[in-house]
Amino acid sequence: MPMIDNPSSRYRAFPTLDIPDRQWPSRTITEAPIWLSSDLRDGNQSLIEPMDADKKMRFFKTLVQVGIKEIEVGFPSASQTDFDFVRELIEGGHIPDDVTIQVLTQAREDLIERTFDSVKNAKRAIIHYYNATAPSFRRIVFNQDKAGVVDIAVSAAQIITRLAAERPETDWRFEYSPEVFSSTETDFAVEVCNAVIDVFQPTPENKLILNLPATIEAATPNIYADQIEWFGRHINRRDSVLISLHTHNDRGTGVAATELGLMAGADRVEGCLFGNGERTGNVDLVTVALNMYTQGVHPGLDFSDIDAVRKVVEECNQLPVHPRHPYVGDLVHTAFSGSHQDAIRKGFAQQDPDGIWSVPYLPIDPADIGRSYEAVIRVNSQSGKGGITYLLEQEYGISLPRRMQIEFSQVVQRETDRLGLEMTADQIYQLLDQEYLQASTPYALIRHRLQEENGTSAVDVEILNEGETQHWRGLGKGPLEALVAGLPDQVKIMDYHEHAIGSGTNAKAAAYVEIRLDNGRPLHGVGIDENLTTASFRALLSALNRALGEAARQAA
Repeated sequence: MPMIDNPSSRYRAFPTLDIPDRQWPSRTITEAPIWLSSDLRDGNQSLIEPMDADKKMRFFKTLVQVGIKEIEVGFPSASQTDFDFVRELIEGGHIPDDVTIQVLTQAREDLIERTFDSVKNAKRAIIHYYNATAPSFRRIVFNQDKAGVVDIAVSAAQIITRLAAERPETDWRFEYSPEVFSSTETDFAVEVCNAVIDVFQPTPENKLILNLPATIEAATPNIYADQIEWFGRHINRRDSVLISLHTHNDRGTGVAATELGLMAGADRVEGCLFGNGERTGNVDLVTVALNMYTQGVHPGLDFSDIDAVRKVVEECNQLPVHPRHPYVGDLVHTAFSGSHQDAIRKGFAQQDPDGIWSVPYLPIDPADIGRSYEAVIRVNSQSGKGGITYLLEQEYGISLPRRMQIEFSQVVQRETDRLGLEMTADQIYQLLDQEYLQASTPYALIRHRLQEENGTSAVDVEILNEGETQHWRGLGKGPLEALVAGLPDQVKIMDYHEHAIGSGTNAKAAAYVEIRLDNGRPLHGVGIDENLTTASFRALLSALNRALGEAARQAA
């Protein structure tokens, strides 16, 4: 069936709220919310193959290591696997003292009782229950009017209050979700939640969590923010409740909706580490947290080794994290474009280690989340000299002169065009080695002797020329000029650079020589050795051999 010509005949724009004095647009996020991970419940139920007990335990421990203090560990009334996992967490002593587990149940007495059984003898637990409140669910799914929906929520709250009182050994907290809040009339959502508040009687010291889910993301994020702000203004006992956000990603704006919801006054965020969840997923906690971090607000979570966290999540969920995923994807902190690479390389060079982060194209310092700098630059057929130079500098300490950057980038470009693939730093170095350092035909250096007196250098160089040993001798104002004087070919040195690789007793010298042979085009050579003179001689011969090879190919 094709797309219809007039979508307004089937779909309607979501209604807006009339809040002329809305405050959230001018606010910024200045502190971290309370975080709740739903990976083991909402995330797990959306997997083709749900996690087994071992994977759930591994995931739970990763969440603890990250620093999440509230973890929804399952739906124990709906799954024996979840029930058994909750029991193992409690009986096996796996829950740290500063972590609170949360369990989900529908608003039905038998399921609520089963849920309480699952958390028996827990030090602390949150009982989270829900019932749908949106008009379509009232009409289509449950055939309930508004009064019936309120009665379901209140009756369940009364049951939960009674069962908790019978088990005083646990420090109980409670959470209520008017499911599909985002599609519910906001005044009715307030009505239902106020009725629930009347049962639980929360206080500022023992707050009730009111979770307001965008179960189905049906509007732009600004409308969700309006709903949150309006709710916060009209709910009873605002100082005794925590407003919690639980956004989904049906429109692709779950992160934005969460951020605007926090600006609108919410206190808490529920989601999954990398956004796994039903349909298009739950909000991505990592993205929300690191967005805060890049604005100077510590999220209270530790993603110093984001790749290790990703590895656990991918293996437990058996779902890959997208390579373009914000902050975490393999390619998100990389640059293939030559102009991007050049800007990044210059940014790193000028970045003050103690100053405000300001590197082009990188909103976060990759090192802050355990990313190595060599992953930033990736080289393919679209790349430029900046990225190639950066990788060689970072990985091998090789700093190519400007004109050689241009020359070598053309060598790399030809290879990437041939392969049709990107190249790693190691592959780039191997290409440099093959093209320059191993350019030993026809002339290969065996040894040399240098004498210097009164500003004049005399060299005696032993060369292997296609199996024959030769001696070249020359005089000059320096070693290189003396060697050029002894060459059998007419060579002009166009440029010379040198630098150290490493430091101390393990340091080596790198030398770069640009020559012109007869009337040919300038070409570079590279030499690396413990001895600077030897490195410069090797560089000169490398350039000469490359020039002779090019001349021979042109003649053929």
